[in-house]
Amino acid sequence: MNPIIGVTSNLIDQQLCVSMDNIDALTGTDAVPLVLPNLLDMAMINSIAGRLDGLLVSGGGDIDPTLFGEEPHRNLGIICPERDSFEINIIKKMLVLDKPILAICRGCQILNIAVGGDMYQDIYDQHDRSLLQHAQKAPRWHASHYVNVKADSLLFQITQKEKFKVNSFHHQAVRRIPVGFEACAMSSDGVMEAFESKTHAFVLGIQWHPESMVMRRDRHSISIFETFIEACKQNRIKV
Repeated sequence: MNPIIGVTSNLIDQQLCVSMDNIDALTGTDAVPLVLPNLLDMAMINSIAGRLDGLLVSGGGDIDPTLFGEEPHRNLGIICPERDSFEINIIKKMLVLDKPILAICRGCQILNIAVGGDMYQDIYDQHDRSLLQHAQKAPRWHASHYVNVKADSLLFQITQKEKFKVNSFHHQAVRRIPVGFEACAMSSDGVMEAFESKTHAFVLGIQWHPESMVMRRDRHSISIFETFIEACKQNRIKV
């Protein structure tokens, strides 16, 4: 039976939306994507989390900074409180169940907030050094800058590379991560590009968008999704 993967969605003007790149990347690895709404109460979240084999936390807009104890920065973009609340709650539930989580871009950031970390509201204004172009003007599938991968990390096990190119579409980024998690990829300017759990079977947050590179046959992106789905299958067997 193909694994069922919950996919988080944007809520814009009372309409749910999610990039088809996410759906295509999952169906290409024989997974069944299930797009999740953002207005579920905890009883519903507990029920649906028990039925999922894994969670893909997708990209999107900015995150409410009051969730990590800060006032809104002048460059803060559009936020969606309903999405923030839903994603934090379902992430926490999936972590308790030790079910696989792949969190992409905004997803990487909200994953870190859910586990008690914090983030840069605007890297260009808040980072202490000159930065690369992290909001590329190139097509979404184009790999625009390098990331350096920690040699003994899950991400290295997946890609078998200590350095490779990724795409980039963000102005926010993970800053401090809590105990039990560690950075596994950095860009050359010091921005955290990926982090992972050291206590869960598969929890990986990545700042770039591998789903947009899969259809261009980028082997690292394909490996990320294939390994995620295999972890979901193994979780089902274990349960």
